[in-house]
Amino acid sequence: MPQCVFVGHNDNDADALRRRAGLATPMALRVAVTLGLPDRLLGGGAAADRLAVELDVSPVALDLLLGHLTTLGVMERTSTGYRTTEYGANLCADADHGFTNILLRLDSAAGRAELAFVELAHSIATGQAAYPRRYGQDFWADLAEHPHLRKSFDRQMTLRFHEQIPRIVANFDWSQFSTIVDVGGGRGTLLAAILTAHPPMHGHLVDLPPTAADARNTFSAHNLDDRTEVTAGSFFDPLPAGADAYLLVDILHDWDDEHAHRILARCVEAAHPTGRVLVIEPVGGQRATTEMDLAMLVIHGGHERRIDEFRTLASAHGLALDTVTELTDQRCLLEFSRP
Repeated sequence: MPQCVFVGHNDNDADALRRRAGLATPMALRVAVTLGLPDRLLGGGAAADRLAVELDVSPVALDLLLGHLTTLGVMERTSTGYRTTEYGANLCADADHGFTNILLRLDSAAGRAELAFVELAHSIATGQAAYPRRYGQDFWADLAEHPHLRKSFDRQMTLRFHEQIPRIVANFDWSQFSTIVDVGGGRGTLLAAILTAHPPMHGHLVDLPPTAADARNTFSAHNLDDRTEVTAGSFFDPLPAGADAYLLVDILHDWDDEHAHRILARCVEAAHPTGRVLVIEPVGGQRATTEMDLAMLVIHGGHERRIDEFRTLASAHGLALDTVTELTDQRCLLEFSRP
């Protein structure tokens, strides 16, 4: 019978791997955030049995959860119960602009999506998304059916760019364009920043109806009503025509090649003959992480494309890759034109 040979193996290594593989800690953190424990136990804290009544959960089970959170340093025991530590306060709803909180909540789009990792073996075997196997429909259909998931997803996208927007605006010459269409532009935060930095420029944002309404509010808040338009619609449908640039931010990596081709085809169809297609997202081998590659596989059935894959994808639409700009430590900008 074949035997495994461990080179340089010791018990500490095995223990470290077991701890990395354990599901108790990541799920305990997610349940704690979903129940709002870090916020509820700030300050003086509370006893587990009293908190269990407020939350309508099992007092014995809640005490077990709080015990593990104490081991993790998220909570600490007091004479009257438990309270959130300074470390644990990073999980509160207003910490980190709420980004960590919204990623971990099991009732948010991100938290729900990560649970699809329990079906990772299916994705590895088939190369297909695990999300539909777990939930019966794909990620986007789920968002369409559940408004609270759509709302949390839009907020997640806004928060994800919060700290990167200044660098995205500063590290590329946006002034070369007089008109730009932000395709699937979310709540309009990035486009508002670009237009604010370049007063002569006009922008047009396209996104689904609930998100498009939020974008209108964003532009109004930045006094950009006279330089912006918003179209409520899908990027699989015809796009506003004749712009100098069509911007796709974290769009293509959410889709397999078939759908990515449809999105690029709409951009090329609408663009001015000398117009550009600008793609901002993590690039495989440069700004993408291996963890994100697996997330794209499990949730969407894809991965973070590499430069050559972008070239191949774009060439089918008569687009050539002109430049690759490393905007931030997480994202690149790929500029395409028609030769």
